[in-house]
Amino acid sequence: MPFIGVLPERKHLFQPEPRSDLPVSDGAAWRLNPDHRNIYDKLRLVLDAGLRAAPCGVAPTDLGLAADAEVFVKPITNLAGMGLKAQRARADQVPMEPGSFWCEYLRGIHTSSDVLVEDGTPIWFAHTKGSVLKDAARPVYWQIGAEAPEIEPWLKDWVARNLAGYSGICNIELIGGRPIEAHLRGSNGFFDLYGPAFLPTWVALADGEPITPPPPVPGGYVISIFGEANLGEDRLKAAEAAGVKVQPDPSTPGRAAILRCRERAAGFQIYEQLTGRRLEG
Repeated sequence: MPFIGVLPERKHLFQPEPRSDLPVSDGAAWRLNPDHRNIYDKLRLVLDAGLRAAPCGVAPTDLGLAADAEVFVKPITNLAGMGLKAQRARADQVPMEPGSFWCEYLRGIHTSSDVLVEDGTPIWFAHTKGSVLKDAARPVYWQIGAEAPEIEPWLKDWVARNLAGYSGICNIELIGGRPIEAHLRGSNGFFDLYGPAFLPTWVALADGEPITPPPPVPGGYVISIFGEANLGEDRLKAAEAAGVKVQPDPSTPGRAAILRCRERAAGFQIYEQLTGRRLEG
């Protein structure tokens, strides 16, 4: 049976094929996991973590926030691009968006953790940290295989409480150690840098076969080119020679391409060659 929701340009990565349907997109994950799909309720997620939040229509000032405090506003559930329609607003100017909620604004390091789960128990972590450098609140690059022991106790507790009986992969995004999103799939754009044992182990786990957790993630960097870029054939060959994979991205608004590499210096150099802009941070 196939992986469900793989982009055509990424199909080469998803081997071996599982015996059971295995979701790669949020839409497929929601459909195939009826017992655990409530984790896609982002309002429930943040309230469970003790954050101040409420559906649009409940004023933040009524829950103790100052009028000039910043809040996140986003859809309660959104499978068509989890960050779509997310925005910042003042507490006294929250838009009355049907189906949306507000949450107190979070600051700190943005982490994305993929977790292999066996019968409701975490057995392996892959942590990624977003750069301080942002483009419209999106990290310009991610460090794959980052050390983040400080968040693992929270992740273990959350998985134990929310994914009883589940075997497979999940992803949890935090800002400053507090949750913003959860998914019943992994960070597919990072899988290239997880090492060769990751995908076979994930497939075996989902198919109910005995497994040994993969080694720690070898690591690397995923760099987004927001804005314009010269993706001519000569530039792409130079990138490949430098050990940097370039994936044109026609799907994400405002992003021309994604770079994947083991060494940050090589990725930054190719970024500058493709854009004419220096990447700092």
